Amino acid sequence: MVDLEIAVTSPEGACTARDNGADRVELCTGLELGGLTPSEGAVALTVETGIPTFALLRCRPGDFVYDESELRTMEREARCLAAAGVAGVVLGALQADGSLDAAGTRRLVAAARDVAPTVRITFHRAIDHAADPIEVVGGLADLGVDQVLTSGGADTAVDGAAAIARMSEEARGVGIMAGGGLTPSTLEPVIGAGADAVHMSAKLRTERVRRTNVSLGAADSGDSYFVTDAATVRSARAALENVTR
Repeated sequence: MVDLEIAVTSPEGACTARDNGADRVELCTGLELGGLTPSEGAVALTVETGIPTFALLRCRPGDFVYDESELRTMEREARCLAAAGVAGVVLGALQADGSLDAAGTRRLVAAARDVAPTVRITFHRAIDHAADPIEVVGGLADLGVDQVLTSGGADTAVDGAAAIARMSEEARGVGIMAGGGLTPSTLEPVIGAGADAVHMSAKLRTERVRRTNVSLGAADSGDSYFVTDAATVRSARAALENVTR
């Protein structure tokens, strides 16, 4: 069976994912920014829901080229996430030329596993910003990475299905999790390409109140925010059960 991972931003979202067929969640904050490291409280309460929780390790939006200060920050955060009992940490780093930052990635993996030796590691969609994603995936096994989340270097995982198939061939035991613009109706092509798991946000924009038009920043979307949609999670689970590779 292909695993279903749902990106969530809260313990409540994790419960929704758990109760509607997800195998695990990736917890982050700032989905509209591509995801950032979640708070200590959100991590602790999400772990308490009982669903296997992978936590995103990303200290800022933007590119995946990190300086020494940023790497040290994420090393500290990796230790905190591992100590909180997460099942996995989602991380990654690139060089300025788009190649894999093997040294930086190795440091982040080591920081998490210094605290929790069995914690699983996902290399995130930094790979889709790499100059050669196929080359990058071939080097991940040597860094202790267990799986990679990718759209195949395309805007959506469906568009990148051919590249995902090539990644599966070059992965050297690293699991391939397809993600990026997937919906319950578009899972079959990426499963056919060899993905071991699929990743979806299953998000729904909601708004409880609307009291002001005053912006709080350039990326401010007013009083709306994302929640996890139970119906989308259920539909994705049903779709996966009907797909035969």
